[in-house]
Amino acid sequence: MVQIAEEIFQKVQVALVDALGVENEEVTPEATMVGDLGAESIDFLDIVFKLEKAFGISIPREELFPDDVLTNASYIKDGKVTETGIAELRKRLPWADLSKFAQNPRVQDFGNILTVADLCRYVETKL
Repeated sequence: MVQIAEEIFQKVQVALVDALGVENEEVTPEATMVGDLGAESIDFLDIVFKLEKAFGISIPREELFPDDVLTNASYIKDGKVTETGIAELRKRLPWADLSKFAQNPRVQDFGNILTVADLCRYVETKL
């Protein structure tokens, strides 16, 4: 299992249960935000707000959601993120595990890669 700070995980878990209406047991470090927990783009605004409040941090949207990379023609070819695009995502999201996504980097699948552990690691970088 991925090593994340328990205190951070608990606060993230509370925020996700509250924002998404899921059960505590569903929010595991391995759970994906979209696929497993059913988060939609509108939910992410609520999640960001709750995390900012819980941790007293500021979360710029582009740090969690690099939409500009995913819509930039120089990073996308035939619906997939190019090697250059993957490199840019790794640079911008050092806290996210992109290894699975990089194997089949379809743009439409990007939303499915963010896990609870990734979110916890992100919060850790902000504290």
